[in-house]
Amino acid sequence: MKHLSRHIIVAFAAMLAAVPVLAGGKKGGSEAEANQRKAEYVFVEAQNQKSLGHSAAFFDLVNYAYSLDPGNTAIGYYLGYCLVTMDNPTREKAERGLELMRTHVDAVPTDYYEASFYSDASMAMGRKDEALRVIKRLTQLNPTDAEAQIRLAECYSRLNNYREAIATYDSIERHQGKSMELSAKKIAAYSALNDTAGALAETRSLLASAPHNATYNMAMSKMMQQFGMTDSALHYIDLAQRYDPDNGMIYLTKAQYYNMMGDSANYDKEVYRALTAPNLDIDDKVGVLATYTGSLLQSRDSTGRVDRLFRVLLRQHPHEGAVHDLYSEYLVARNDYKGAAEQLGYMLDIDPTDARGWRKLMIVNMMGENYPAAIKAAQRALEYNPDSINLYKYIAPAYFQMKQYGKALQTYDRALSRVDSTQAQLRSDLIGGKGDVYSEMGDTVKAFAAYEQALKVFPGNSSILNNYAYFLAECDSALDKAESMAGKAVNANPDNTTFLDTYAWIFFKKGDYQMALFYIKSAIDNDDTGSADVLEHYGDILWFNGKHAEAAEQWKKALDASGKSAGAALRQKAESGQYVEPDRKAKATTKQ
Repeated sequence: MKHLSRHIIVAFAAMLAAVPVLAGGKKGGSEAEANQRKAEYVFVEAQNQKSLGHSAAFFDLVNYAYSLDPGNTAIGYYLGYCLVTMDNPTREKAERGLELMRTHVDAVPTDYYEASFYSDASMAMGRKDEALRVIKRLTQLNPTDAEAQIRLAECYSRLNNYREAIATYDSIERHQGKSMELSAKKIAAYSALNDTAGALAETRSLLASAPHNATYNMAMSKMMQQFGMTDSALHYIDLAQRYDPDNGMIYLTKAQYYNMMGDSANYDKEVYRALTAPNLDIDDKVGVLATYTGSLLQSRDSTGRVDRLFRVLLRQHPHEGAVHDLYSEYLVARNDYKGAAEQLGYMLDIDPTDARGWRKLMIVNMMGENYPAAIKAAQRALEYNPDSINLYKYIAPAYFQMKQYGKALQTYDRALSRVDSTQAQLRSDLIGGKGDVYSEMGDTVKAFAAYEQALKVFPGNSSILNNYAYFLAECDSALDKAESMAGKAVNANPDNTTFLDTYAWIFFKKGDYQMALFYIKSAIDNDDTGSADVLEHYGDILWFNGKHAEAAEQWKKALDASGKSAGAALRQKAESGQYVEPDRKAKATTKQ
């Protein structure tokens, strides 16, 4: 709690001195009586400041009031409250605060709120027996107050006295009747005691109080599942559906049951019923579909079930951006970048101010190699996030891929003009990006200079170390320096496929084919993308290790992965099964 200056206390002291009727009482009264009345006046204003949310003023005024009348236990209580609830109080201050609160609570035990908070504070500070003492007294003074009784039961549970907690819940139940909330607390207590019979008996008792209550039947189903009684669990779910046929959560629970049992046909059916249930919250529906799509993606399902469910949900909720967003993520996982971009477009039509959505659209278009669309989306994202310099890191590579190198350099320079000197890694990334552009343009002098500057700004930038090293390897220049830089990148990121590939390629260039083979195999083991570059490098390295048949196999895989972008040398290697020298010029791709 940040304290105000003492000016507020000086102001109140001056004001009180100027109001003798309020502050001093009758003429001739003792100084102690005058201070007591002053303290009450200040305390009233303190409470007013608290109601206004002025916590610092509240503390200062309460502290001043207490200094005027330390015998007023109510004022002392709230001084203690301030000490306990202040930001990061020392142990000494917190304990002093508790003692001040205890003095008042014992002096005026009927103060319900004060006693309740003091009990909670004592429990939080590990004084569990003290918390129990106060809350027991409070329930004795308020025997019909259910809230106090629940506090008492929870206090017993915190002390691991679950039998007393259950007895207290039973007492509440005798006055209030059965409820899901109370039964859930009792079941939790029985479970803590490992008393499965007690937990089951409580659930049966709850259901017996209202056999046609769908929620109670669902609770019974959950209990049956915990005990492995799956047939009985399904029976109670069916009963719940009979009593509340429009409840989408019941269909969802039933779907989860069938999924657990491995019954995919019934799982699909219940997921469909849950998604079409009119009263199931849209967030729950999106959660259901996310889980469902995840499971089908893992199993590489190709039946179109997910697409049908998305169409159903979109007919129901055409203006729910979350549904279009989830559908886009599913389509990305299916490598359908055009479809994913279309769904994100619908989402952004609903809320064009969604900056995150524009960023996602930009990235999806980059993945789909629709670079003009990526740039357009990034520019829209910048309208809503003008300070997001990272967006430039996507725009520049898009221009790079379109071979618009001048615009790429302009974009990096525009970003650099907005980055301050404290953002070392970001400056390094942007300068290194310029190095990639210069290298592709064939301007090796400027490329070297840019990479050197990027590493001077942030020496530990793994991506720049990797790209610079790869560029040197492609130029057959300073290979020892390239090996050192690539090694640093790999040490910092030992599972990074691209960094491992660079390291292997440098060893290949140096003629150390065994080390090259070791690292390229590590790259392959960590590659889940089927990179054409990595596969081609693997083939070249296998060839120089005398494994010619295996090399030819990898070149064919690389050619398939490259598609139309395959170079002439790769095509010749894949078709002839013989190694040929590369035809590409020196280059440094943004291998991140």
